[in-house]
Amino acid sequence: MADILILAALPEEADALCPGAGVPTDGPLGVRRIDAHRHALIVATCGLGKVNAALAAGMLGADADLLLMTGTCGSLGAAPGAYWLTEALQHDYGANEPGRFRRYRAGDWPMGEPGEAHFSAMPDPGLGLPHARIASGDSFIACPAAAADLKALGATLVDMEVGALAQAAMRMGKPWAAIKAVTDEANDASGGDFHANLRRSARAAAQEVERLVAML
Repeated sequence: MADILILAALPEEADALCPGAGVPTDGPLGVRRIDAHRHALIVATCGLGKVNAALAAGMLGADADLLLMTGTCGSLGAAPGAYWLTEALQHDYGANEPGRFRRYRAGDWPMGEPGEAHFSAMPDPGLGLPHARIASGDSFIACPAAAADLKALGATLVDMEVGALAQAAMRMGKPWAAIKAVTDEANDASGGDFHANLRRSARAAAQEVERLVAML
């Protein structure tokens, strides 16, 4: 039996996982405790952004065997659907130098020659989902030029939390995983597309998380 912390940024994303199941607890993160497939799940709504994701991971993940994130994301050229995230990076961490912004792995000293900027997830246990690298940062991307910049980092998806969860897991010495489903294409229509597709995409990701839990 494993203890698994599952974070979602928004209530719609958290509620899409095992709808109606579990025991709600008091507190600011909307925590539900669920026993499923011999695992003890803690499902929590961390809120938007990297600080909220890292804070929730630290508050709730100390006794977890796995840190997991579910929810939605923008596409940087990826097809619609749910994805297994193999790598995550924080696109707004680095050094502003004349004429350029150099990206480093979050937490590394932002000077000198940068190495790999990403964090690697646990191995895919065989869900059969397409794989992707996600770029995370504290801004909602609704601009084709900004999306193109992130795509140049090798990312095909963008969000505001997974990179922080990955960094927190690394610091805590724990494996992490994330499954996210696309709501929008990180362009000038993204605001409307996000709201139109939020519940459907949240459920698409949650169904894959439920399959993952059953496999572990």
